[in-house]
Amino acid sequence: MAKYTAIVLSAGKGSRMGSSVHKQYLLLCGRPVIYYTLKAFEESPVDEIVLVTGEGEEEYCRKEIVEKYKLHKVTKIVKGGKERYHSVFQGLSACEYTDYVLIHDGARPFIEQKVIRRTMDEVREKRACIAAVPVKDTIKKVDENGKVEDTPPRKSLYTVQTPQAFSYSLIYDSYQKMIADGREDVTDDAMVVEAYGKVPVYVIDGSYRNFKITTPEDLEMAEFMLNAGNPGLHSSFPHVPLRSAFWYIRSPRENLWKKYGFHPAPS
Repeated sequence: MAKYTAIVLSAGKGSRMGSSVHKQYLLLCGRPVIYYTLKAFEESPVDEIVLVTGEGEEEYCRKEIVEKYKLHKVTKIVKGGKERYHSVFQGLSACEYTDYVLIHDGARPFIEQKVIRRTMDEVREKRACIAAVPVKDTIKKVDENGKVEDTPPRKSLYTVQTPQAFSYSLIYDSYQKMIADGREDVTDDAMVVEAYGKVPVYVIDGSYRNFKITTPEDLEMAEFMLNAGNPGLHSSFPHVPLRSAFWYIRSPRENLWKKYGFHPAPS
């Protein structure tokens, strides 16, 4: 039977959030954002989860998230790198004897079970597939002076999300080649396979709910969604009164940072 590993990326600093606490550790209805993401994969058919964190955050994640919330599928917690692609490669290198990997942003807590399952089904046949949704707005291509050069047909444009799923050997070998080339302009995993994998990458239906929490406005929307309830998500999303995006209590959280020997990035 094929083995599936989810690699959840939680090493980003989230400078656009405007907070001293990294976005994946902000509290959403009393629990860290990353908890909801991990819980979604805990309740999915994937076999194991590799969590990639920032340097010095490994013990905090182990004690205060993985063990505290009994996330048994998290088998490894590894240190990420300077850029996203470094963190992905660290996660890939930590995998053992797996057939397929689903790479997912830790700041996308609203990933639905049907999208995870669809991704798992499609990657078996296609070897490389990514969750995406059609763009809603008209897109303009502009030059360095702000002059519009072109308006691409909207029907051919998609907003790419995660998970992005690949056969393990394909994505690992592609990343090795990219790193050997010294290429640094990579913004997602599909780009690596497009450039070095020599196989097509396919789009599968994602979900508009599966947005990435990047700004305070995103956090407000996330709280609204939790308050409204979300059929199709996992069992851990509670119904709570809507509060301010920054209703988390910073002082106890910062005490935990100090307990585990690291500090949030300055705002």
